Order: sequence, then C-alpha cells, then structure tokens
Amino acid sequence: MRIPGPITPERVKILQEADAIFIEELKRSGWYKLTSQCFAVLLPVQTVGIMGDERTYENMCALRAVTSEDFMTADWARLPHELLETCAQRIVNEVKGINRVVFDITSKPPATIEYE
Repeated sequence: MRIPGPITPERVKILQEADAIFIEELKRSGWYKLTSQCFAVLLPVQTVGIMGDERTYENMCALRAVTSEDFMTADWARLPHELLETCAQRIVNEVKGINRVVFDITSKPPATIEYE
C-alpha cells in the first residue's frame, strides 16, 4: 500500500478501501488489463470539503495508473473521464476519511511510478 507520511492501522484501512474501489472499477470497465500498474495513494494532506451540511477536514487520495513496455519509462493511462468520476464518487462516498480524489497524470520521467 502507498502511504507517504505516518502509517497507522486507520490510514492503512482507509487506503485499502480506496484501492479496492479503484481496482474494482478498473476491472469492471475493462481498463485493468490495459494498464501496466495501478493503485491508490493516501496522501499526507488534509483537505476541506462539504459532506451534507457539515464542513469536513479529511484525507486526499491520489489515483495512479500507467502504461509501460519496460518500466524504464511509463506514461499515464488515459482513463475515461466517466470512469474517473465513478471512482472518485465511490471513494468519497464510501470511504470514511477521504473527501478529495485526484488523478496523477505525470509520466516517467520526470516522475517515478511510485510514491515514497
């Protein structure tokens, strides 16, 4: 699991739930087999959001999906907007502790695939 910053049982659980939703939706849509690597990351960033009538301060989740021939270079997977929307909505609505989802569109290089 990808958790930059403090690793606690609660943060591990939050990430496992978000990652499971992302992978489930990729498989359901047929995109899982079209990617070389895909995963969710629980970022060490608190963001403000609105849930119902309440202001929330929760975690940000990044989704990462890449395509690669050799992993020396990689390009971000051009997932459909509708798929990303479904993933984000499900994660925010179903995973207590996340109120924002972003999609990483950085290629390798200059970035790496992983978060550390």
